[in-house]
Amino acid sequence: MLTRMDQLALFSLPLRVYSVSEINRHVRALLEEDLLLQEVWVSGEVSNLSRPASGHLYFTLKDHQAALRCVMWRPDVLRLRPLPREGEALEVHGQVSVYEAGGQYQLYADEIRRGGEGALYQEFLQLKERLEAEGLFSPQRKRKLPAWPRRIGVVTSPDAAAWQDVLTVLGRRAPPLEVILAPTAVQGSEAPAGIVRALRAVNRAAHPDVILLVRGGGSIEDLQAFNQEAVARAIAASPAPVISGVGHETDVTIADFVADVRAATPSAAAEIATPDRRTLLADLEAVRRGLARLTSRRIQGERAALRERQVGLRLASPRAQLANARQRLDDLTRRAVSSLWTSLRLRHSGLTGLNQALAAFSPLAVLERGYALVCLASGEIVRSVRQAGSGTQLKVQVRDGSFAAESLGPGSTQRPTRGGGRLR
Repeated sequence: MLTRMDQLALFSLPLRVYSVSEINRHVRALLEEDLLLQEVWVSGEVSNLSRPASGHLYFTLKDHQAALRCVMWRPDVLRLRPLPREGEALEVHGQVSVYEAGGQYQLYADEIRRGGEGALYQEFLQLKERLEAEGLFSPQRKRKLPAWPRRIGVVTSPDAAAWQDVLTVLGRRAPPLEVILAPTAVQGSEAPAGIVRALRAVNRAAHPDVILLVRGGGSIEDLQAFNQEAVARAIAASPAPVISGVGHETDVTIADFVADVRAATPSAAAEIATPDRRTLLADLEAVRRGLARLTSRRIQGERAALRERQVGLRLASPRAQLANARQRLDDLTRRAVSSLWTSLRLRHSGLTGLNQALAAFSPLAVLERGYALVCLASGEIVRSVRQAGSGTQLKVQVRDGSFAAESLGPGSTQRPTRGGGRLR
């Protein structure tokens, strides 16, 4: 133990002056040597939450008496599902150290869970594993949503913002739809039984085409009603397909796994359940234009076919055949007349030749040359002297007339002379 003199002597020694960096480094070494502070869970409410472009997460944990600065590096942030929200109660795991440049001690977080998540999360995992083993999450049992629903059931609280969000979306996308509300509490100890009753009631009374099971976001405790086995089995037993729109996009519940379709938000559930009116109008316009094109092509095709039939009818009609027959008759008549005249000309030419030949051999032609034709009185031509005995009356035909003559008989030396007179 130092005496009074020793203490005075100690204080009389010159003291070393440390830099800020040295002090901060020393404090950091002291904190990092404390095993308790190197692996610790700290609970508190989130405030001053920020995530800059670097991807790191900065926030403050506070309770009603104090605050602790926290930082989580980007690789650990990427594993978070979902990200923390301002005002949310969290349990953060990490190590306590000092940020030397700022002289601030802070918790370097590597894991985050929701307040009370330890026990609730374990219950969630156990129930999920058991229901999955039963096949309640199997894609084979998921039902296809109707393309054109006419009646939609909504299971939620009438006072919840989710109900108004659903009505807004449905009113914008498909106003003619009939919307049936099955009111129930969606938070608290009575919520699971209420959700089960609402699902059964809306199926039994309204027979909807599809059911929306919706509520807004919240902590794991707020959404605990949708992590209950009774609710999961009621969804699986629903005659109508169920769309779950529970919480925000990052919230996942047992109801999401069992539902036929999972939506990120209540508004997204309403959009998934209904066709967009604008899209429908655009589709109808496209169909109308397509039908108009098909109709136009069909009409053009029918007109072409009609023209072909009209041509065929004209060709096959009696009037057309009669006109053709008349024209053919005219052609045949012209050909017959032409052939007849040709034949007549040929015959006339032949007759002319024959006339010329006959004229060349005609006795008249001989008479023209000075010869005479001697005939008996009967008109028989005398071809031999035996025909004309002595005293036989003859008729002699010359070029310009005839005259009578008498035969002198055979052996007469007197020759007939040319010209008229008696033959002696």
